[in-house]
This record gives sequence, structure tokens and C-alpha cells, in this order.
Amino acid sequence: MTKVVADTGDFSSIEKYKPEDATTNPSLILQSLKNPSCREPILAALKKAKEKFPNAEEKELLREALDHVAIAIGCEILKKVPGYVSTEIDARLSFDKDATIDRARRLTRLYEEAGIGKGRVLLKIASTWEGIQAAKILESEGCRCNMTLIFNFWQALACAQANVTLISPFVGRILDWYKAAEKRDFKPKEEPGVISVCKIFNYYKKHDYNTIVMGASFRNRGEILELAGCDRLTISPQLLEELERLETKLEPKLSVETAKSLDLSLIHICRCRRRG
Repeated sequence: MTKVVADTGDFSSIEKYKPEDATTNPSLILQSLKNPSCREPILAALKKAKEKFPNAEEKELLREALDHVAIAIGCEILKKVPGYVSTEIDARLSFDKDATIDRARRLTRLYEEAGIGKGRVLLKIASTWEGIQAAKILESEGCRCNMTLIFNFWQALACAQANVTLISPFVGRILDWYKAAEKRDFKPKEEPGVISVCKIFNYYKKHDYNTIVMGASFRNRGEILELAGCDRLTISPQLLEELERLETKLEPKLSVETAKSLDLSLIHICRCRRRG
């Protein structure tokens, strides 16, 4: 059955719902900064950054401090979940393979200095062509990657062929685009984002890819119910609360057995067309 991943940096919500993993991003970390329970590890992280670079310029010190805060929050989350925490690489580096690799290695070192090994951290990287190539190198070094900002099957296929650990295909953001473009609503089963994740999951399982499929960016609980059976789903506390109140039995909609029975040809991506 699906493993639940908390899409939050709020410690109390993680303790309440006891997820397998947790994902973070800059917005969630910003919310954590406002939480009194996060005050102590955050202040300690800021102090450490200042001590490490006492003569740094303001911009460099700010970057150092933000990285230490992200690591501090990740370490606190790992005390509360048995699996992974996802820490995001700066999205401004999404089209720079080498810079993405450098930043990922840096965050990995900071986690290791805090006593957290590579096996508990997912480096969250945008699924541009450059990001996927960076992830391929990082995975070969033992780093584990969570490829995010996936909006179509072809991104997911490139990630699988790069042997990344996990992908996060977006559901809600795809729905947002279609609702704006077509000026109509969709039933959960008919949502383009739900259909996209189903297609990716079935293809992966049909062809024995080990990459974990984790549906993300949900707008309503109906999307989650339609994707029951997916490897993982990262869910906000608000939607976890709605699911907790459900009185009906949750039935899986996706399964390896069903995927294996489908007629899905194996596809290879052999080259990348240059952006215009």
C-alpha cells in the first residue's frame, strides 16, 4: 500500500500523523521559521554559520545561514520520521548542472557534519535536462535524489533512465493549468494530473524501474484517493486531516499486478533537443 509522506516542516503535524518520510521546500521552511518549536535549532544554525564565516560578506553569510537552517530543520524532522527527509536545491540553479552538483555536495557535507548520512536524505532537484544529468552523477556518488517539478511523462522517463531514487510528479499544478486553459472543472478520476501519475506509475512497474513514484502537489482528497496504491504520496497536514475523517475503506487504485498486465512498449530517450 502507499507510504504517506508529510508535505510540511511543522514538527507537531509530523508527530501527529507519523509519516514514513517528510518533504520540505523554501516555503515550508519559511513557515517553520515562524514556529516557536523551531526557534532553538534555527538560532543554533545561525550562530554556527556566523562562527564558520566570521568575515564573510552579507550575501555569502546569508546563503550559509539559510543552508544551515535548512539542515537544522531536516535534522529535527529526521528525529520524527523513520525514512527520508527531502531538502531542496536552490531552484535558481535548475539549468546549471555543475552548480546543482556543487550545491548538492555541499548540503550533503553539512548533513554529514550533523551526523546524518546520505541514506536518510533526498536532494530535491528540478527535473530539467540539466537537473536530471546532475542527479545521475550524484546518484553514482551515493547521494539520493528526489526529482521534482515533473509535469509530463517524458521528464519521468528521463529520470528513470538516470536511475534516480525518487520522482515527485505534480498533480495539482497540472490541474491548475488545465482549469485555466479549458475554463472548466474536472472530476478527480478525470484530472490530467491524476492521469499523468497513473501513466508514470504503470510504465515504471511494467518495465521494472526501481525509481520510487511519489505523487505530489495535491489540491483535494479526491486526487489522493484516485492514486491510492502509488509508491508514496506527499500530503499536506490539511489533507491528512480530511483523510483521517474518512469513514469508508480506502481501496488501492494502482497496483504492480495491474501494471504488469498492460501493453506498454519500452521507450528509450536517446538525445535531447536544444532549447530555442
